[in-house]
Amino acid sequence: MTSIADLKTELDPTRPLLLLDADEVLLRFVETLEAYLLTQKAELRLESFQLSGNIFMQETGEAATQEAVKGFIAGFFDTCVDDVPLIDGVNDALEALRPHYQIAILSNVPSHCRERRAASLKAQGLDFPVIANRGEKGPGAKLLAAATNAQTVFVDDLPPQLASVAAHAPDTHRVHFIGDPRLAKLIGKAPDAHARFDQWPDLMTHLEALVREP
Repeated sequence: MTSIADLKTELDPTRPLLLLDADEVLLRFVETLEAYLLTQKAELRLESFQLSGNIFMQETGEAATQEAVKGFIAGFFDTCVDDVPLIDGVNDALEALRPHYQIAILSNVPSHCRERRAASLKAQGLDFPVIANRGEKGPGAKLLAAATNAQTVFVDDLPPQLASVAAHAPDTHRVHFIGDPRLAKLIGKAPDAHARFDQWPDLMTHLEALVREP
């Protein structure tokens, strides 16, 4: 199992490091979750940038409780973690970036689903280390960034995770990225992000430019 400690020992301290979230950065999480919720007699209404309060029970029309939302998300990962497709453009972009960056995936996937998520990503062409993080990502990003003397970049869809990395690893270049176009319309650039992109070709160009800068 890949851990932050394991990955640290494998990193080349002379090469830039690219840390990627999975859901809504690499994977089409929201649309897959929508389909799963329908099987549970629930539905997702994208009215604001959050899950809590936006999942509704079909029979009553009422918002799902916090406890029910937690159950739906747990059930989603257990049932669907193998089947979440990639966001358009990911394969080509990461293949182009591979010569320039060491790439790792820092995902808040449940730890018992990590191997399945890694296998699913690998089957779709993304054979990179997958770390099952828990909670905020700043502490993990700090440890990994300390293992290289080159540029570290962190990409995530959630503003609180970008804020966490800003607090713990302020020298890390932070990019806000949201793959689902409906979700992307609901929120602007996170305050703690240096840049915001919602399409992989645009993000790839930005990341290539970073490593070309003196």
